[in-house]
Amino acid sequence: MKTALARGFQRDETEAPRPPFNCFAIFFRGGRRKRTLAGTRARGHRSGVTGHEIREALEAAGVMPSRQLGQNFLCDPNMARWITEQLEAGPGDTVVEVGPGTGALTGHLVGKVRRLVLVEFDSRLAAWLKERFAGEPSVEVHHADAVKFDARTIFKHRPVKFLGNLPYSCGGAILRNFLSRPNPYERAVVMLQKEVIERLAAGPRTKEYGVLTLRVQSEWEVRPLRTVPPEAFHPRPQIDSSVALLLPRGKSLPAFDARRFDELIRRGFAQRRKQMGKQMPASPPWEEVSRVIGAGPAARAEELSLGQWIELARLYDDHPLRDLPQKADELFDVVDGEDRVTGQATRGEVHRQGLLHRAVHVFVVNRHGELLLQKRSRFKDAHPEVWDSSVAGHLDAGEDYEPAALRELEEEMGIRGVGIEEIGRIAPSERTGWEHVRLFLARWDGVPRFPSAEVEAALWMKPEELQAWIDAKPDDFASGFLECWKVARGG
Repeated sequence: MKTALARGFQRDETEAPRPPFNCFAIFFRGGRRKRTLAGTRARGHRSGVTGHEIREALEAAGVMPSRQLGQNFLCDPNMARWITEQLEAGPGDTVVEVGPGTGALTGHLVGKVRRLVLVEFDSRLAAWLKERFAGEPSVEVHHADAVKFDARTIFKHRPVKFLGNLPYSCGGAILRNFLSRPNPYERAVVMLQKEVIERLAAGPRTKEYGVLTLRVQSEWEVRPLRTVPPEAFHPRPQIDSSVALLLPRGKSLPAFDARRFDELIRRGFAQRRKQMGKQMPASPPWEEVSRVIGAGPAARAEELSLGQWIELARLYDDHPLRDLPQKADELFDVVDGEDRVTGQATRGEVHRQGLLHRAVHVFVVNRHGELLLQKRSRFKDAHPEVWDSSVAGHLDAGEDYEPAALRELEEEMGIRGVGIEEIGRIAPSERTGWEHVRLFLARWDGVPRFPSAEVEAALWMKPEELQAWIDAKPDDFASGFLECWKVARGG
Protein backbone atom coordinates (compact mmCIF):
# COMPACT_ATOMS: atom_id res chain seq x y z
CA MET A 1 0.00 0.00 0.00
CA LYS A 2 2.85 2.38 0.70
CA THR A 3 4.23 1.68 -2.77
CA ALA A 4 0.89 2.52 -4.40
CA LEU A 5 0.63 5.73 -2.43
CA ALA A 6 4.16 6.76 -3.29
CA ARG A 7 3.32 6.30 -6.97
CA GLY A 8 0.22 8.40 -6.48
CA PHE A 9 2.08 11.33 -4.98
CA GLN A 10 5.02 11.19 -7.40
CA ARG A 11 5.24 14.24 -9.64
CA ASP A 12 5.25 13.77 -13.41
CA GLU A 13 8.74 15.04 -14.23
CA THR A 14 8.14 14.83 -17.99
CA GLU A 15 6.28 18.12 -17.89
CA ALA A 16 8.61 21.05 -18.53
CA PRO A 17 8.42 23.78 -15.90
CA ARG A 18 6.85 27.04 -17.05
CA PRO A 19 8.65 30.32 -16.47
CA PRO A 20 6.76 32.56 -14.03
CA PHE A 21 4.74 35.49 -15.35
CA ASN A 22 5.99 38.78 -13.96
CA CYS A 23 3.45 41.61 -14.09
CA PHE A 24 6.15 44.00 -12.87
CA ALA A 25 8.70 43.03 -15.54
CA ILE A 26 10.69 46.20 -16.18
CA PHE A 27 14.29 47.26 -16.21
CA PHE A 28 15.17 49.23 -13.07
CA ARG A 29 18.23 51.41 -13.35
CA GLY A 30 20.35 50.94 -10.27
CA GLY A 31 21.66 54.09 -8.60
CA ARG A 32 24.99 54.47 -6.86
CA ARG A 33 25.00 53.51 -3.17
CA LYS A 34 25.60 56.88 -1.63
CA ARG A 35 24.07 55.68 1.66
CA THR A 36 25.05 52.52 3.44
CA LEU A 37 22.52 49.75 3.90
CA ALA A 38 23.41 49.51 7.56
CA GLY A 39 22.60 53.18 8.09
CA THR A 40 19.18 53.05 6.43
CA ARG A 41 18.42 49.76 8.17
CA ALA A 42 19.13 51.26 11.57
CA ARG A 43 16.82 54.20 10.91
CA GLY A 44 14.23 51.90 9.36
CA HIS A 45 13.68 50.05 12.63
CA ARG A 46 11.82 53.09 13.91
CA SER A 47 8.06 52.87 13.32
CA GLY A 48 7.86 56.23 11.54
CA VAL A 49 10.02 56.39 8.40
CA THR A 50 10.21 59.80 6.70
CA GLY A 51 10.13 60.54 3.00
CA HIS A 52 13.82 61.48 3.11
CA GLU A 53 14.65 58.08 4.59
CA ILE A 54 12.49 56.30 2.01
CA ARG A 55 14.54 57.94 -0.73
CA GLU A 56 17.74 56.95 1.05
CA ALA A 57 16.52 53.36 1.31
CA LEU A 58 15.69 53.20 -2.39
CA GLU A 59 19.09 54.59 -3.25
CA ALA A 60 20.77 52.08 -0.94
CA ALA A 61 18.83 49.25 -2.58
CA GLY A 62 19.78 50.54 -6.03
CA VAL A 63 16.15 50.98 -7.16
CA MET A 64 14.82 53.69 -9.45
CA PRO A 65 10.98 53.74 -9.09
CA SER A 66 8.98 53.23 -12.29
CA ARG A 67 6.05 55.54 -12.93
CA GLN A 68 5.02 53.34 -15.84
CA LEU A 69 4.08 50.53 -13.46
CA GLY A 70 2.89 52.73 -10.62
CA GLN A 71 5.86 52.07 -8.36
CA ASN A 72 5.05 54.71 -5.74
CA PHE A 73 6.35 54.28 -2.19
CA LEU A 74 4.40 55.52 0.82
CA CYS A 75 6.50 58.04 2.69
CA ASP A 76 4.05 59.57 5.17
CA PRO A 77 4.70 57.87 8.55
CA ASN A 78 1.42 59.05 10.07
CA MET A 79 -0.55 57.65 7.15
CA ALA A 80 1.42 54.39 7.35
CA ARG A 81 0.63 54.08 11.04
CA TRP A 82 -3.07 54.74 10.45
CA ILE A 83 -3.26 52.15 7.65
CA THR A 84 -1.73 49.39 9.78
CA GLU A 85 -4.08 50.23 12.65
CA GLN A 86 -7.04 49.35 10.42
CA LEU A 87 -5.83 45.75 10.36
CA GLU A 88 -6.50 45.41 14.10
CA ALA A 89 -3.61 42.93 14.15
CA GLY A 90 -2.76 41.28 17.45
CA PRO A 91 0.10 39.19 18.86
CA GLY A 92 -1.45 35.93 17.66
CA ASP A 93 -1.90 37.04 14.05
CA THR A 94 0.08 36.47 10.89
CA VAL A 95 0.09 39.41 8.48
CA VAL A 96 0.77 38.87 4.78
CA GLU A 97 1.98 42.10 3.21
CA VAL A 98 2.21 42.38 -0.55
CA GLY A 99 4.39 45.11 -2.01
CA PRO A 100 6.23 46.12 1.17
CA GLY A 101 8.75 48.21 -0.78
CA THR A 102 11.05 49.72 1.83
CA GLY A 103 8.91 48.56 4.76
CA ALA A 104 6.97 51.77 5.48
CA LEU A 105 3.97 49.73 6.66
CA THR A 106 5.98 46.75 7.89
CA GLY A 107 7.84 48.80 10.47
CA HIS A 108 4.60 49.53 12.32
CA LEU A 109 3.86 45.79 12.70
CA VAL A 110 7.23 44.28 13.62
CA GLY A 111 7.12 43.04 17.20
CA LYS A 112 3.33 43.38 17.39
CA VAL A 113 2.28 40.24 15.50
CA ARG A 114 3.30 36.60 15.53
CA ARG A 115 4.55 36.50 11.94
CA LEU A 116 5.04 38.86 9.00
CA VAL A 117 5.15 37.36 5.49
CA LEU A 118 6.44 39.93 2.99
CA VAL A 119 6.02 39.36 -0.76
CA GLU A 120 8.20 41.70 -2.82
CA PHE A 121 8.75 41.44 -6.58
CA ASP A 122 11.91 43.52 -6.96
CA SER A 123 14.96 41.44 -6.11
CA ARG A 124 16.94 44.40 -4.77
CA LEU A 125 14.16 45.54 -2.46
CA ALA A 126 13.63 41.96 -1.31
CA ALA A 127 17.35 41.68 -0.49
CA TRP A 128 17.23 45.06 1.26
CA LEU A 129 14.24 43.95 3.38
CA LYS A 130 16.03 40.76 4.36
CA GLU A 131 18.97 42.82 5.53
CA ARG A 132 16.80 45.36 7.31
CA PHE A 133 14.88 42.70 9.26
CA ALA A 134 17.72 40.19 9.62
CA GLY A 135 17.43 40.35 13.41
CA GLU A 136 13.65 39.83 13.41
CA PRO A 137 12.80 36.09 13.40
CA SER A 138 9.10 36.87 12.96
CA VAL A 139 9.71 38.41 9.51
CA GLU A 140 10.08 36.28 6.38
CA VAL A 141 10.73 37.90 3.02
CA HIS A 142 9.78 36.30 -0.30
CA HIS A 143 11.19 37.57 -3.56
CA ALA A 144 8.19 36.67 -5.74
CA ASP A 145 5.62 37.93 -8.22
CA ALA A 146 2.47 38.44 -6.12
CA VAL A 147 0.24 37.54 -9.07
CA LYS A 148 1.79 34.04 -9.14
CA PHE A 149 2.77 33.64 -5.49
CA ASP A 150 1.63 30.27 -4.11
CA ALA A 151 -0.97 31.55 -1.65
CA ARG A 152 -1.65 27.97 -0.47
CA THR A 153 1.44 28.24 1.73
CA ILE A 154 -0.40 30.74 3.95
CA PHE A 155 -3.12 28.43 5.30
CA LYS A 156 -0.83 26.92 7.93
CA HIS A 157 -0.27 30.38 9.46
CA ARG A 158 -3.90 31.10 10.45
CA PRO A 159 -5.20 33.40 11.85
CA VAL A 160 -4.07 35.58 8.94
CA LYS A 161 -4.72 39.15 7.83
CA PHE A 162 -3.82 40.70 4.48
CA LEU A 163 -2.16 44.07 3.90
CA GLY A 164 -1.19 45.60 0.60
CA ASN A 165 -0.04 48.88 -0.89
CA LEU A 166 -0.69 47.35 -4.27
CA PRO A 167 0.86 48.39 -7.57
CA TYR A 168 -1.46 50.23 -9.92
CA SER A 169 -0.57 47.97 -12.85
CA CYS A 170 -1.92 44.65 -11.55
CA GLY A 171 -3.59 45.21 -8.19
CA GLY A 172 -6.76 43.45 -9.33
CA ALA A 173 -4.82 40.34 -10.34
CA ILE A 174 -3.07 40.30 -6.96
CA LEU A 175 -6.40 40.55 -5.14
CA ARG A 176 -7.73 37.65 -7.17
CA ASN A 177 -4.71 35.50 -6.37
CA PHE A 178 -4.81 36.11 -2.63
CA LEU A 179 -8.43 36.86 -1.76
CA SER A 180 -10.49 34.58 -4.03
CA ARG A 181 -12.19 31.51 -2.60
CA PRO A 182 -10.70 29.60 -0.84
CA ASN A 183 -8.47 31.83 1.27
CA PRO A 184 -7.40 31.93 4.94
CA TYR A 185 -7.82 35.66 5.61
CA GLU A 186 -9.96 37.15 8.36
CA ARG A 187 -9.48 40.78 7.40
CA ALA A 188 -7.80 42.73 4.60
CA VAL A 189 -6.65 46.32 4.23
CA VAL A 190 -5.65 47.39 0.73
CA MET A 191 -4.47 50.62 -0.87
CA LEU A 192 -4.99 51.11 -4.61
CA GLN A 193 -5.69 53.94 -6.98
CA LYS A 194 -8.93 55.63 -5.99
CA GLU A 195 -10.80 54.59 -9.11
CA VAL A 196 -10.12 50.89 -8.41
CA ILE A 197 -11.37 51.18 -4.82
CA GLU A 198 -14.48 52.87 -6.23
CA ARG A 199 -14.95 49.87 -8.53
CA LEU A 200 -14.56 47.43 -5.64
CA ALA A 201 -17.22 49.23 -3.59
CA ALA A 202 -19.58 50.18 -6.45
CA GLY A 203 -23.32 49.59 -6.48
CA PRO A 204 -25.65 48.71 -9.38
CA ARG A 205 -26.48 51.26 -12.08
CA THR A 206 -23.09 52.98 -11.87
CA LYS A 207 -20.31 53.05 -14.44
CA GLU A 208 -17.84 51.59 -11.88
CA TYR A 209 -20.00 48.49 -11.28
CA GLY A 210 -18.74 45.42 -13.13
CA VAL A 211 -16.96 42.08 -13.04
CA LEU A 212 -14.26 43.14 -10.56
CA THR A 213 -16.94 44.58 -8.26
CA LEU A 214 -18.95 41.38 -8.16
CA ARG A 215 -15.96 39.07 -7.90
CA VAL A 216 -14.76 40.86 -4.79
CA GLN A 217 -18.14 41.61 -3.22
CA SER A 218 -19.27 37.99 -3.57
CA GLU A 219 -16.64 37.11 -0.97
CA TRP A 220 -15.94 40.40 0.86
CA GLU A 221 -17.78 43.38 2.27
CA VAL A 222 -15.88 46.42 0.94
CA ARG A 223 -15.64 49.56 3.08
CA PRO A 224 -13.72 52.51 1.57
CA LEU A 225 -11.97 54.30 4.42
CA ARG A 226 -9.85 57.19 3.26
CA THR A 227 -8.33 58.99 0.28
CA VAL A 228 -4.54 59.22 0.24
CA PRO A 229 -3.18 62.27 -1.65
CA PRO A 230 -0.23 62.11 -4.08
CA GLU A 231 2.10 63.93 -1.68
CA ALA A 232 2.05 60.91 0.64
CA PHE A 233 4.16 58.98 -1.90
CA HIS A 234 7.59 59.07 -3.49
CA PRO A 235 7.55 59.66 -6.37
CA ARG A 236 4.21 61.46 -6.42
CA PRO A 237 1.60 59.71 -8.59
CA GLN A 238 -0.66 61.77 -10.82
CA ILE A 239 -3.84 60.43 -9.20
CA ASP A 240 -5.25 59.91 -5.72
CA SER A 241 -5.10 56.58 -3.92
CA SER A 242 -7.64 55.13 -1.48
CA VAL A 243 -7.60 52.68 1.40
CA ALA A 244 -10.35 50.08 1.83
CA LEU A 245 -11.19 47.54 4.52
CA LEU A 246 -12.39 44.12 3.34
CA LEU A 247 -14.31 41.84 5.70
CA PRO A 248 -15.36 38.24 4.85
CA ARG A 249 -19.05 37.83 4.12
CA GLY A 250 -19.12 34.50 5.98
CA LYS A 251 -22.65 33.12 6.19
CA SER A 252 -24.47 36.23 5.02
CA LEU A 253 -24.99 34.80 1.51
CA PRO A 254 -26.56 31.50 0.41
CA ALA A 255 -24.40 28.72 -1.00
CA PHE A 256 -23.59 29.19 -4.68
CA ASP A 257 -21.23 27.80 -7.29
CA ALA A 258 -18.44 30.40 -7.50
CA ARG A 259 -17.29 29.11 -10.90
CA ARG A 260 -20.77 29.40 -12.41
CA PHE A 261 -21.15 32.85 -10.82
CA ASP A 262 -17.91 34.01 -12.47
CA GLU A 263 -18.98 32.62 -15.83
CA LEU A 264 -22.31 34.45 -15.68
CA ILE A 265 -20.92 37.85 -14.69
CA ARG A 266 -18.34 37.65 -17.47
CA ARG A 267 -21.14 36.86 -19.93
CA GLY A 268 -23.31 39.64 -18.61
CA PHE A 269 -20.66 42.36 -18.69
CA ALA A 270 -19.01 41.33 -21.96
CA GLN A 271 -21.43 43.78 -23.59
CA ARG A 272 -22.87 45.55 -20.60
CA ARG A 273 -25.41 47.60 -22.58
CA LYS A 274 -27.05 44.52 -24.08
CA GLN A 275 -30.14 42.99 -22.54
CA MET A 276 -29.34 40.05 -20.23
CA GLY A 277 -31.64 37.61 -22.00
CA LYS A 278 -29.37 37.60 -25.05
CA GLN A 279 -26.26 36.66 -23.03
CA MET A 280 -27.48 34.09 -20.49
CA PRO A 281 -27.65 30.30 -21.02
CA ALA A 282 -30.66 28.98 -22.92
CA SER A 283 -32.01 26.93 -20.02
CA PRO A 284 -33.84 27.75 -17.89
CA PRO A 285 -35.40 30.44 -20.13
CA TRP A 286 -34.58 34.06 -19.29
CA GLU A 287 -38.26 35.02 -19.00
CA GLU A 288 -38.66 32.54 -16.16
CA VAL A 289 -35.34 33.39 -14.47
CA SER A 290 -35.85 37.16 -14.62
CA ARG A 291 -39.26 36.78 -13.00
CA VAL A 292 -37.80 34.71 -10.12
CA ILE A 293 -35.03 37.23 -9.36
CA GLY A 294 -37.33 40.21 -9.67
CA ALA A 295 -35.73 41.73 -12.75
CA GLY A 296 -37.47 42.93 -15.89
CA PRO A 297 -37.09 40.90 -19.10
CA ALA A 298 -35.10 43.78 -20.63
CA ALA A 299 -32.71 44.10 -17.65
CA ARG A 300 -29.01 44.78 -18.28
CA ALA A 301 -26.03 43.44 -16.32
CA GLU A 302 -25.28 46.70 -14.49
CA GLU A 303 -28.86 46.83 -13.12
CA LEU A 304 -28.69 43.58 -11.13
CA SER A 305 -27.65 43.60 -7.47
CA LEU A 306 -25.14 41.19 -5.95
CA GLY A 307 -28.02 39.20 -4.44
CA GLN A 308 -29.70 38.89 -7.83
CA TRP A 309 -26.45 37.74 -9.49
CA ILE A 310 -25.99 35.07 -6.82
CA GLU A 311 -29.56 33.91 -7.28
CA LEU A 312 -28.84 33.72 -11.03
CA ALA A 313 -25.86 31.47 -10.32
CA ARG A 314 -28.11 29.24 -8.23
CA LEU A 315 -30.86 29.10 -10.86
CA TYR A 316 -28.43 28.30 -13.68
CA ASP A 317 -26.62 25.67 -11.57
CA ASP A 318 -27.74 22.33 -13.01
CA HIS A 319 -25.95 20.14 -10.44
CA PRO A 320 -28.50 17.60 -9.12
CA LEU A 321 -27.26 18.07 -5.52
CA ARG A 322 -27.06 21.86 -5.51
CA ASP A 323 -29.54 22.18 -2.61
CA LEU A 324 -28.94 18.87 -0.82
CA PRO A 325 -26.05 18.76 1.69
CA GLN A 326 -27.46 15.46 2.95
CA LYS A 327 -30.80 13.72 3.47
CA ALA A 328 -31.72 12.62 7.01
CA ASP A 329 -33.81 9.72 5.71
CA GLU A 330 -31.01 8.08 3.69
CA LEU A 331 -30.80 4.39 4.58
CA PHE A 332 -27.45 2.88 5.67
CA ASP A 333 -26.36 -0.63 6.55
CA VAL A 334 -25.63 -1.02 10.26
CA VAL A 335 -22.66 -3.35 10.87
CA ASP A 336 -20.79 -4.96 13.75
CA GLY A 337 -17.12 -4.71 14.72
CA GLU A 338 -16.21 -7.25 12.02
CA ASP A 339 -18.01 -5.20 9.35
CA ARG A 340 -20.89 -7.69 9.06
CA VAL A 341 -24.33 -6.27 8.28
CA THR A 342 -26.75 -6.50 11.22
CA GLY A 343 -29.56 -4.25 9.97
CA GLN A 344 -30.42 -0.90 8.46
CA ALA A 345 -31.06 2.58 9.88
CA THR A 346 -31.50 6.11 8.59
CA ARG A 347 -28.65 8.63 8.55
CA GLY A 348 -30.25 10.49 11.43
CA GLU A 349 -30.57 7.34 13.56
CA VAL A 350 -27.02 6.20 12.80
CA HIS A 351 -25.51 9.51 13.89
CA ARG A 352 -27.73 10.06 16.93
CA GLN A 353 -27.12 6.57 18.31
CA GLY A 354 -23.48 6.19 17.28
CA LEU A 355 -24.17 3.00 15.30
CA LEU A 356 -21.36 1.33 13.38
CA HIS A 357 -21.70 1.83 9.62
CA ARG A 358 -19.58 2.02 6.46
CA ALA A 359 -17.85 4.85 4.59
CA VAL A 360 -15.32 5.52 1.85
CA HIS A 361 -12.65 8.18 1.45
CA VAL A 362 -10.84 8.81 -1.84
CA PHE A 363 -7.55 10.66 -2.21
CA VAL A 364 -7.36 12.23 -5.68
CA VAL A 365 -3.80 13.06 -6.76
CA ASN A 366 -2.74 15.00 -9.87
CA ARG A 367 0.34 14.65 -12.06
CA HIS A 368 2.22 17.14 -9.87
CA GLY A 369 1.76 14.89 -6.84
CA GLU A 370 -0.74 17.28 -5.21
CA LEU A 371 -3.71 16.05 -3.19
CA LEU A 372 -7.18 17.44 -3.83
CA LEU A 373 -8.90 18.65 -0.65
CA GLN A 374 -12.49 19.73 -0.22
CA LYS A 375 -13.84 22.22 2.30
CA ARG A 376 -17.08 20.91 3.72
CA SER A 377 -20.03 23.29 3.53
CA ARG A 378 -21.58 24.97 6.53
CA PHE A 379 -24.74 22.91 5.92
CA LYS A 380 -23.14 19.53 6.66
CA ASP A 381 -24.47 17.69 9.72
CA ALA A 382 -20.97 16.57 10.77
CA HIS A 383 -17.67 18.51 10.61
CA PRO A 384 -19.07 21.61 8.84
CA GLU A 385 -16.59 24.12 7.39
CA VAL A 386 -13.46 22.01 7.83
CA TRP A 387 -11.18 20.43 5.23
CA ASP A 388 -11.64 16.81 4.26
CA SER A 389 -10.54 14.15 1.77
CA SER A 390 -11.05 14.69 -1.97
CA VAL A 391 -14.34 12.87 -1.55
CA ALA A 392 -15.84 11.07 1.44
CA GLY A 393 -19.24 9.54 2.01
CA HIS A 394 -21.33 6.76 3.45
CA LEU A 395 -22.29 3.52 1.75
CA ASP A 396 -25.99 3.26 1.01
CA ALA A 397 -27.84 0.16 2.22
CA GLY A 398 -26.77 -2.83 0.13
CA GLU A 399 -23.88 -0.96 -1.54
CA ASP A 400 -20.28 -2.19 -1.63
CA TYR A 401 -17.19 -0.05 -1.00
CA GLU A 402 -15.74 0.36 -4.51
CA PRO A 403 -19.04 1.29 -6.21
CA ALA A 404 -19.65 3.78 -3.38
CA ALA A 405 -16.24 5.37 -3.94
CA LEU A 406 -16.90 5.78 -7.68
CA ARG A 407 -20.36 7.22 -6.98
CA GLU A 408 -18.96 9.74 -4.50
CA LEU A 409 -16.26 10.80 -6.97
CA GLU A 410 -18.93 11.68 -9.50
CA GLU A 411 -21.41 13.26 -7.06
CA GLU A 412 -18.96 15.34 -5.02
CA MET A 413 -16.30 16.31 -7.58
CA GLY A 414 -17.72 15.48 -11.01
CA ILE A 415 -14.97 12.91 -11.61
CA ARG A 416 -15.89 10.07 -13.97
CA GLY A 417 -14.05 7.28 -15.74
CA VAL A 418 -11.03 7.00 -13.43
CA GLY A 419 -9.50 3.89 -11.97
CA ILE A 420 -9.20 3.56 -8.21
CA GLU A 421 -7.17 1.32 -5.95
CA GLU A 422 -7.67 0.54 -2.30
CA ILE A 423 -4.76 1.71 -0.14
CA GLY A 424 -6.02 1.34 3.39
CA ARG A 425 -8.68 0.20 5.87
CA ILE A 426 -9.49 1.94 9.13
CA ALA A 427 -11.45 0.44 12.02
CA PRO A 428 -14.41 2.37 13.47
CA SER A 429 -13.72 4.81 16.30
CA GLU A 430 -14.99 8.12 17.56
CA ARG A 431 -12.53 9.88 15.24
CA THR A 432 -14.00 8.15 12.16
CA GLY A 433 -17.57 8.80 13.32
CA TRP A 434 -17.97 5.08 14.10
CA GLU A 435 -17.39 4.20 10.47
CA HIS A 436 -15.54 1.28 8.92
CA VAL A 437 -13.50 3.25 6.39
CA ARG A 438 -11.85 2.07 3.19
CA LEU A 439 -9.43 4.51 1.60
CA PHE A 440 -8.93 4.60 -2.17
CA LEU A 441 -6.45 6.40 -4.42
CA ALA A 442 -7.22 7.92 -7.85
CA ARG A 443 -5.08 9.82 -10.37
CA TRP A 444 -6.83 12.75 -12.09
CA ASP A 445 -5.90 16.15 -13.55
CA GLY A 446 -9.16 17.89 -14.26
CA VAL A 447 -11.09 20.80 -12.76
CA PRO A 448 -13.50 19.60 -10.06
CA ARG A 449 -17.18 20.47 -10.19
CA PHE A 450 -18.97 20.11 -6.89
CA PRO A 451 -22.40 20.82 -5.39
CA SER A 452 -22.25 24.11 -3.48
CA ALA A 453 -24.56 22.83 -0.73
CA GLU A 454 -22.10 20.02 0.07
CA VAL A 455 -18.70 21.51 -0.73
CA GLU A 456 -17.64 25.13 -0.26
CA ALA A 457 -14.30 24.95 -2.08
CA ALA A 458 -11.63 22.62 -3.45
CA LEU A 459 -7.86 23.02 -3.19
CA TRP A 460 -4.85 21.10 -4.53
CA MET A 461 -2.10 20.83 -1.90
CA LYS A 462 1.46 19.53 -1.97
CA PRO A 463 1.91 16.73 0.60
CA GLU A 464 4.72 18.48 2.47
CA GLU A 465 2.75 21.73 2.66
CA LEU A 466 -0.36 19.85 3.77
CA GLN A 467 1.61 18.12 6.54
CA ALA A 468 2.92 21.48 7.78
CA TRP A 469 -0.65 22.78 7.81
CA ILE A 470 -1.89 19.73 9.73
CA ASP A 471 0.94 20.05 12.25
CA ALA A 472 0.13 23.73 12.83
CA LYS A 473 -3.68 23.64 12.68
CA PRO A 474 -5.11 20.12 13.08
CA ASP A 475 -8.54 21.51 13.97
CA ASP A 476 -8.84 22.81 10.40
CA PHE A 477 -9.46 19.21 9.28
CA ALA A 478 -12.12 16.55 9.75
CA SER A 479 -10.91 13.92 12.19
CA GLY A 480 -11.76 11.12 9.73
CA PHE A 481 -9.50 12.72 7.12
CA LEU A 482 -6.64 12.90 9.61
CA GLU A 483 -6.98 9.17 10.25
CA CYS A 484 -6.85 8.53 6.49
CA TRP A 485 -3.85 10.82 6.14
CA LYS A 486 -1.94 8.82 8.76
CA VAL A 487 -2.60 5.61 6.82
CA ALA A 488 -1.62 7.22 3.53
CA ARG A 489 1.64 8.51 5.00
CA GLY A 490 2.44 5.12 6.45
CA GLY A 491 1.87 6.27 10.05
